[in-house]
Amino acid sequence: MRLIDRRLSILLAGASLLAACAPSAAVESAATRDLVAAVAPAAPVAVDPVPVTTLAREVTIPHQKFVLDNGLTVIVHEDHKAPVVGVSVWYNVGSKDEPKGKTGFAHLFEHLMFNGSENLPGDYFEYLQQVGATDYNGTTSFDRTNYFETVPTGALDRALFMESDRMGHLLGAIGQDVLDNQRGVVQNEKRQGDNRPGGLVFYKVLETLFPEDHPYHHQTIGSMADLDAASLQTVGGWFHDKYGPNNAVLVLAGDIDAATARPLVEKYFGSIPRGPVNNPAQAPVIPLASPQSAVMKDQVATTSVSRFWPVPGLLDDQLVALDVGGSVLGGLASSRLDEALVRNEKLATSVSAGLYAFQRVGIFTVSATVKPGVDPAVVEKRLDELVSGFIANGPTEDEVRRATVSEVGGRIRGLEQVGGFGGKAVTLAESQTFTGDSNWYARNLATYASITPAAVRAAMGQWLTKPAFSLRLEPGARPPYEEAKSVNAKGAKATNKNAKAGKPGAKREVPPVGTLAALDFPDVTITRLSNGVELQYAQRTAVPVTQLALSFDAGEAADAPNGRGLQSMVMSMLDEGAGGMSSQKLAEAEERLGADIDTGSSLDRSSVTMSALSANLAPSLALMGDIVKNPTFDPVELERVRTQRLTGIKQLQKDPNGIAQRVLPTLLFGPDHPYATLAGGDAAAIGRFTRDELVGFKDAWLRPDRLKIFVVSDRPLSEIQPLIEAEFGQWAAPAVPAGVKHFGAPPARPTAPRIVLVNRPDSPQSVISGGQITPADPRNNIEAVIAANDVLGGNFLSRINMDLREAKGWSYGVTGSVRPSEKAVPYVISAPVQADRTGDSIVALNKDIGEFLKLKGVTADEFTRTIANRVNALPGQYETSGAVLSAMMSNDLFGRPTNYQESLAAKYRSYTAGSLDQAIRGTVDPNGFVWVVVGDAAKVKPQLDKLGIPVEVIEAR
Repeated sequence: MRLIDRRLSILLAGASLLAACAPSAAVESAATRDLVAAVAPAAPVAVDPVPVTTLAREVTIPHQKFVLDNGLTVIVHEDHKAPVVGVSVWYNVGSKDEPKGKTGFAHLFEHLMFNGSENLPGDYFEYLQQVGATDYNGTTSFDRTNYFETVPTGALDRALFMESDRMGHLLGAIGQDVLDNQRGVVQNEKRQGDNRPGGLVFYKVLETLFPEDHPYHHQTIGSMADLDAASLQTVGGWFHDKYGPNNAVLVLAGDIDAATARPLVEKYFGSIPRGPVNNPAQAPVIPLASPQSAVMKDQVATTSVSRFWPVPGLLDDQLVALDVGGSVLGGLASSRLDEALVRNEKLATSVSAGLYAFQRVGIFTVSATVKPGVDPAVVEKRLDELVSGFIANGPTEDEVRRATVSEVGGRIRGLEQVGGFGGKAVTLAESQTFTGDSNWYARNLATYASITPAAVRAAMGQWLTKPAFSLRLEPGARPPYEEAKSVNAKGAKATNKNAKAGKPGAKREVPPVGTLAALDFPDVTITRLSNGVELQYAQRTAVPVTQLALSFDAGEAADAPNGRGLQSMVMSMLDEGAGGMSSQKLAEAEERLGADIDTGSSLDRSSVTMSALSANLAPSLALMGDIVKNPTFDPVELERVRTQRLTGIKQLQKDPNGIAQRVLPTLLFGPDHPYATLAGGDAAAIGRFTRDELVGFKDAWLRPDRLKIFVVSDRPLSEIQPLIEAEFGQWAAPAVPAGVKHFGAPPARPTAPRIVLVNRPDSPQSVISGGQITPADPRNNIEAVIAANDVLGGNFLSRINMDLREAKGWSYGVTGSVRPSEKAVPYVISAPVQADRTGDSIVALNKDIGEFLKLKGVTADEFTRTIANRVNALPGQYETSGAVLSAMMSNDLFGRPTNYQESLAAKYRSYTAGSLDQAIRGTVDPNGFVWVVVGDAAKVKPQLDKLGIPVEVIEAR
């Protein structure tokens, strides 16, 4: 279900570029080499899917709850699978509680609460990284603000102190300089979202569906004008009125028990006084009085048509019925709209439908991206007919069951994680905050398991027969952008940079960090199937799920220079019909089982991955086997997918990040290198690929002699291996020769920088992407380079992010990343910046990089923080089976031992600041960057011309 934690996005024509980490070359132990002989192969077993009611009963989060005298509600859940604790604090305040003229204030305040408190000055990320926290962040929605981190158990005292200090001791640390900086950061976050194709649509949806005085009338991010108007006085008032402990829920989930937790929480939070009670704004569902319509224009490849209805929200009895109805109509891969508009009638390249549920209200939407050459009016007419037909007849029992199994399966997978964006802590906090009942998640899931087609039909009939807002988004020029005062008029100078939002309270002593446990990475067993295919297995028992990856030594590098996109076309066609089943039937079968089967690729590997409910593993494996071994490559489906791919490429050519992804690799590697990939593929090549070419690629590359299998499961190997053996153990390679990749040396790294400017008119933000090919060896001390890059560009506290985001406020976030692949290690910087600071940002980046590499290497404080973070974060990084699976595949790709992760702590501790300096200085050349800038050339080129760096202007390719 799309709860309010998941940001509403309008689906446009665009390719979702799949990326998967994949591998080759493993070490096989003598003890496990012949294990296959001891495990008797078993024939595939026909197994009916486990009933959804049974699956739903598996979703339990036992917990204890208590309330402090000051009103803070505390929930504790024990999960000792890893020595970490998920800490989640939810404040019962969101953007729906903002008065007129203060839109965006709740979200701005979320940012301010990361910039230090009275007893922990400076950036909160500094303290989180010192203890090796993982999955840490904060978010704001219409209905709540939350902060979360997963910390090693020995650092729980420190984490509780941090959260209590910003709850009760914040205002004395917020000054005018902090407010001004974070205002700029938030405005760049807004530009970043608005700059995307279709980025202005949701503003229009909210303004149309909800009256001007309605709490959901405005976006959480707010308006530029209201953000400009925020003052220290309003900051202080907002904190006092909204952030008291009696308006908060604290959840601790993980390696902790209630008896231990209670005195700790009392110690750190008990002295914080109650605040005013925030009664969240009431917001009635007000149907539109009459149908509304609008046409918007933006940098999109093709027209999309949408319908929106205001409907009940999270607390309504019809929540589940509306959500299931949305899944059946347009949310599932097998949905009614997909089957009719995309697969059968081929009027649209993509469709969607679903419920976006907020605390008080919801939005139900259906949409379709019009196939190029088709009249949008025809698609709109058919869309309305299909919705009307669905309302009239309702879903079938099978459709409802497939939707509910998919929902329950997703919940089971999500509960492996204790913290993060969607783990156990979030589930409990959301239930308590919005409903007052921490067990609401279980009641909600039981409703899914028992929902009937009649209930779905009744809910859809009640709400989707009311007037709708109809929106067309067409290719064209968008309206002038609402800019911030700082850009339009350079803003007013603050009269007192030393002013504070409040007076500091009593000094508190920061607690020490206790003993932190080392990583216990699961043992990996390597064995072989009867046909010689290597199988790597690890056990994780936290959830009843099996994750499996089929990794083929192919990847994007297997494409010929004149055939970019063939590999990805083949991978995308695998599940478009296989084993005698159509794409529709395959999707239905996958949904009945609650399995997720996906195809994807990295530069070096092509992969088919599956996350299966272990109770349904045998039939899920059979389905996966058909997809991999027996794809149909039906010519009719091929033409449909071809059209989708070509439309997706056109959309990438409109999206600033997509443009940069398509331009940079060729500039770095030269046009003929295997790594000179073209995101989405080459439109000319995709337009001419034949079925025979797809079959030929599959036979040459997706075959058992290029395959390794990786599994992480709650079930033992003795149970898993016979099932995999039965499905893949007799698979024989075809007679045709296996494919061969042709790697030559990449071009020499430039000795002086250059800029390639891609013109994208009317962009309020420029996307800067700089890269170079480094001499680093991915198999030789790459860890030192990556650790050193934590200081330069690898995390939030890096030099370039702290400069452009936290010091200057020109960007929402800047990163520099070391990107090891099998045959090369590029270094790539990504910096989306406000358009009027594009030239200044490149100057700043060059200065930061040059000073770090030539003058100011890793400081003592940076070194201590980096090594502590790298070592202490290891248990949290490998908490989930998905993380373990990815690590196993990465270890294989780079020829590492299976216990590589357990060796990392000692390796990190062996470094010095000098050895990190030496590693990165031998890797990154400050003069070796090719800078790609995607922005409005009329605004940007005059800035770039002043830099003394050659500038070439091109159009999107």
